[in-house]
Amino acid sequence: MALILADITTNTELDLLPILIGMLGGLALFLFGMEQMSTALKAIAGDGLRKILAKLTTNRFTGAAAGAIVTSIIQSSSVTTVLVVGFISAGLMNFSQSIGIIMGANVGTTMTAQIIAFKVTKYALLLIGTGFSLSFFFKNERLKHYGNMIMGLGLIFYGMQLMGDSTAPLQTFAPFIDFMKNMDSPLMGIAFGALFTALVQSSSATTGIVIVLATQGFLSLDAGIALIFGANIGTCFTAWLASLGKSIEAKRAVAVHIIFNIAGVVLWFFFIPQLAEVVRNISPQAAALEKTARLAAETPRQIANAHTIFNVTNTFVFIWLVHPLARFILRLIPDAPASPDKQDKTYEPKYLDESQLQTPALALESIRLELIRMGSSTLNITHKAIDTVIRGDEQAMKNLRDMDNIVDSLHAAILSYLGKLSSQALDEKQAAAMHRYLSAANYLENIGDMVETNLVEAGYDRLETGLQISQATQDVLAHFHTEVSESVKQAIDALVDNDHHIASEVIHAKPHISHLANEAEKHLSRRLTAKEPQRVVAFHLESEIIEHLKRMYYFAKRIAKLVDTE
Repeated sequence: MALILADITTNTELDLLPILIGMLGGLALFLFGMEQMSTALKAIAGDGLRKILAKLTTNRFTGAAAGAIVTSIIQSSSVTTVLVVGFISAGLMNFSQSIGIIMGANVGTTMTAQIIAFKVTKYALLLIGTGFSLSFFFKNERLKHYGNMIMGLGLIFYGMQLMGDSTAPLQTFAPFIDFMKNMDSPLMGIAFGALFTALVQSSSATTGIVIVLATQGFLSLDAGIALIFGANIGTCFTAWLASLGKSIEAKRAVAVHIIFNIAGVVLWFFFIPQLAEVVRNISPQAAALEKTARLAAETPRQIANAHTIFNVTNTFVFIWLVHPLARFILRLIPDAPASPDKQDKTYEPKYLDESQLQTPALALESIRLELIRMGSSTLNITHKAIDTVIRGDEQAMKNLRDMDNIVDSLHAAILSYLGKLSSQALDEKQAAAMHRYLSAANYLENIGDMVETNLVEAGYDRLETGLQISQATQDVLAHFHTEVSESVKQAIDALVDNDHHIASEVIHAKPHISHLANEAEKHLSRRLTAKEPQRVVAFHLESEIIEHLKRMYYFAKRIAKLVDTE
């Protein structure tokens, strides 16, 4: 900071309004550009984001690499954490595996600082124009995404240029210079960086402003490092807010994020001068420049490199402590005890987090996981249907209807989530997946309604008329029901696993199902001659059950066709 003071003449009067307008406008363009670039990168990556996390989690090291790769693409460690929570809940990874991903996510966020440290602001408008041309004049979806990515990058640099130009008059403003002197105190710098990041809820915004101030020569390297450390703590507040009211898994993931970030800052706090010296030695130098000009030329890249070294080193150190950390978090945030007073959580969606909507590939994965739950509930009532209808009492009928309420509730939640997803920019493949999931949810709900409305009504009719279905007919209906239920199960398996072979089996089961239906109807026709009371009434009731089971197979076949025609 002494270098800055030696190179400027101060004044105490300045019109702050143009500076404030320039800063706010530039920051808005910077954040909008970040969002634009992130959205485009997510669209380009598509389903690869989920596949990377699903495949590269065999151990803590590949998990950290996966977290870094995904976060460098989506530029949001919180979105990565949300996806990880969904994987834990689905049983696709354990809590210890998720810790490596969360640590790696911090490394991925350093890409922001590295990008904005490039001094290419004079090309910002060229990037915006080039990106807009690709997005506006070409019909190819992938080219449009690349255009949006380039335009977003241009907006980032243009926003930084506006912020830099607007803050230039502060170089001679004594109160601001006095304030910036305080940033040389590590504790003050960390506190201010944390507070500002917590207020704006964006560590990228803090990083951008720190780089801008460095390009104007306002910040020494030590002060910039302290502010970046503070941003790492401040982003914990954002993560904590996002975890309020969320699942136990989400709270544990956020706890890892908070402990990791704060512990990392504590670890480096007393070594800021040493880190600064290392960074100066490995970063490009502008030896031809002097004083403030040299500081402004060298510091932005040095801060970006310090940010990267800080996060990479922290990840390397703490990755060896994954299992002890996992045990500590599990003790700190244990599973919630079962409470009969609490509303049954099975009625509520488990994976449909609205924060994922801006990343369609992740949102579609959330819907798939929720469809698995809905399919499981549908199978549950399907399996119990025939026994309840032909032998159950009134309470059993009521229980079956209550079970369908779960299916109805999840169906409504999935449709609402799909409606919100439809307003996002989807590529052709994502739009097709969205419509496929919409149809699947409707067909699953139709199967549930066949049980809840039609079969249960038939069961109530049996109770009201006092009918006794013969053992032979019970066996025929039970066998037909077993085959239909198996088709429903296979259709759901084919949907969630995208298994074309199983889907084909369901579709080609139609002749077999039709044969069983015909055999059951022949059996009922032969039973018409039986000398039993209410034989005609029983015939109509049993025939209705067969028709309802045939209809259930129809919906199972429709689900299978969603996969087979993909």
